[in-house]
Amino acid sequence: MKPNMKQQHKNIEIEFRARFGKGKYKSLKRFLNTHARKLGRDGKDVFFFMFPNKLLKVVNNVSRKTAKISLKLNKIGKGSDFEEIEVPINQRDFEKTAQMFLTMFGVKNSMRSFQRRHNYLYKGVEIALKWSAVWGYHMELEVVVNDKERQSLAERKIREVANKLGVKIMTDGELKKFTREAEKKYKISKKQKS
Repeated sequence: MKPNMKQQHKNIEIEFRARFGKGKYKSLKRFLNTHARKLGRDGKDVFFFMFPNKLLKVVNNVSRKTAKISLKLNKIGKGSDFEEIEVPINQRDFEKTAQMFLTMFGVKNSMRSFQRRHNYLYKGVEIALKWSAVWGYHMELEVVVNDKERQSLAERKIREVANKLGVKIMTDGELKKFTREAEKKYKISKKQKS
């Protein structure tokens, strides 16, 4: 008997992003260390494989000593909802898994980035305070729901927290422009592949 895919649990991340300078990053870190629940360091080495309407990632969480393959069924700049399918892998298989996808999809729409992250929970919103060469200083604000009908409530909660923190959420247009430029600048070259 085949499992009914519609009945299985969904993880839909309602997610917004904000970029800022180093000074704002430091003040946010001080504020969150004092007023939010610390969820710990979350440094990640990530291979990204970009498709027109999806994002595939191979993630080595160096802080937590775990790894996974993650498929987001939406692309940054196309709304705030990201249904995600994750498959854990052994951390020692991270490079080999990334190499397999590089071989399958080629390097044209691939990117690798290391992210320094600190995670927090503040007023019901998960916050990843981050730095990477691609994004600079930035944060992700996220609420996970299992039903699209809860999206507008989650978005409102995230916007309230962003206002409280004094950060400007990037619009879809800003995100599309930024990611398009970042993908050109940071994509994997054929030399990096091997």
